[in-house]
Amino acid sequence: APHGAGRLAIVKRVPVGPVAAISPFNFPLNLTTHKIAPAVAAGNPIVLKPATRTPLSAITLADILIRAGLPAPAVSVLPMARTTGDRLVTDERFKLLTFTGSSTVGWGMKARAGKKRVVLELGGNAGVIVDDTADIGFAAARVAAGGFGFAGQSCISVQRVYVHDRVFDDFTSALVKLVDGLKVGDPLDPATDVGPMIEEREAERIDTWVREAVARGARALTGGKRLGGALYAPTVLTDVPADARVCAEEVFAPVVIVARFSSFESALEEVNRSTYGLQAGVFTASLERSLQAFDTIEAGGVLVNDVPTWRIDHMPYGGVKDSGLGREGPKYTIEEMTEPRLLVINRRTV
Repeated sequence: APHGAGRLAIVKRVPVGPVAAISPFNFPLNLTTHKIAPAVAAGNPIVLKPATRTPLSAITLADILIRAGLPAPAVSVLPMARTTGDRLVTDERFKLLTFTGSSTVGWGMKARAGKKRVVLELGGNAGVIVDDTADIGFAAARVAAGGFGFAGQSCISVQRVYVHDRVFDDFTSALVKLVDGLKVGDPLDPATDVGPMIEEREAERIDTWVREAVARGARALTGGKRLGGALYAPTVLTDVPADARVCAEEVFAPVVIVARFSSFESALEEVNRSTYGLQAGVFTASLERSLQAFDTIEAGGVLVNDVPTWRIDHMPYGGVKDSGLGREGPKYTIEEMTEPRLLVINRRTV
């Protein structure tokens, strides 16, 4: 356009400034790395509060980085109480807060963060659709892996599974058989499939939620009980009221709910009937239904013919609604941790 003639515009990204980071217990090395590495790459110093129950991986990572030559002021890993950590949230010297954890805590932090930028990777209650064209055996195997790995203690663990009427019985039979074959026990034993909850009180919590659902008409197809200490039996529930806590909230435990649907559109509605929106899975042989799900499901990611639990580190990762704000994944986190700066040169000086 004539108005822009003779002008050259250049955009570069510059570091946003000091980063405050708070990481969770469940993947203490991977999720710590997802905060430290992009901050270093973007040129930002970072202060990280590791999870109180799993701090050693983050401390070791920082030590390795410093011994490898990273300037010591670039990374600080500081175990601290939650009350002390709250000062990271409110301190105006930090220009960005990145938090991974529960939705309640994360949105509360955002409300107290002041003017700093905030990136939140929060909870979910991931939904899966299994339609009548799906490979039922494959879908059941993937749901068993995605629902019970890490004892369900992942924000993208399979929680709600909606299965077409025509294949419901075959799917649930296959799933229950697989779940019954899972070995529960010591996570240091290579033969173990499902380990303990992070604390005994978490096993108590999920036992309460399951009992509440059963009291309201839900049925346990397998599991539904504690196994001692922090161990909870891998559980498959059906006929669960939609507003039961085990369905409506983030279960974060080895519990999967299965429900029927008669139309694909109604299944999409059920997946979206949640305050969360992190990732979802759809098992189907239909390209049209795959694209319909991609257009309709309110989530940060939709995985076709796989469970929402699947993730590789460089993909954009994050959610909508109560599941968070912004995206992780190295490229996307670097964008969050930098600001675009514009230079315009007027080459016409006469």
